[in-house]
Amino acid sequence: MAEATITQDQFELLMNRLDRIESYLAAQQKQAQELEELKRDLIPIGNHMIKVTIDELAEIGSEFRVEDLFFLVKRLLRDTHLLLKALDQLELLMGLSEEINRLMKPIFNTTVEELDKLEREGFFNLAKAGFLAIRRIANQFAPDDVDIFATEISGVLAALRQPPAETPSLLSIMREMNDPQVRIGLARTINMLKALGNLPGNQNHLNQKGV
Repeated sequence: MAEATITQDQFELLMNRLDRIESYLAAQQKQAQELEELKRDLIPIGNHMIKVTIDELAEIGSEFRVEDLFFLVKRLLRDTHLLLKALDQLELLMGLSEEINRLMKPIFNTTVEELDKLEREGFFNLAKAGFLAIRRIANQFAPDDVDIFATEISGVLAALRQPPAETPSLLSIMREMNDPQVRIGLARTINMLKALGNLPGNQNHLNQKGV
């Protein structure tokens, strides 16, 4: 029987195939090792998830039934058109909100510009000063004082609307000084004039004059 001879080319081809087989087996072994490591890592995680699920279901107890879950899924599937309609309405609301924001932006900018203009013109400082003046008056006068003042002002205005029947003479005016009400009115008028004279502007004027 004749012996089979292997040429150099056949030998090299055979060695190349053996190398490829060896590389393939090494890759398979490496992949198997990686899968084994992954399995070792996932097993504790899976056990923990199962334990947490069991604990959560135990808390729910008899209130949870699988039939309820199936009923919920069937209800969702049956009312899918309602869910889609609700999503459409939500999209419309979002679009409306964006449109409102687009329309309100120029109004907001205009308002800010007007407020800034009023601030530069001193409007807010004037309003603050007016508010402080009103608060100072409110602290000095009670509501009853305001009512009395309004009544007195009404009486004064009524008297001013009634002109004298004839031009009074100096003698008649002097005789009116005997009337207590006239003297009280003059005293109040003098007090008011004194208060006007004590204003800061008048005091500065007097100091400049050296009085």
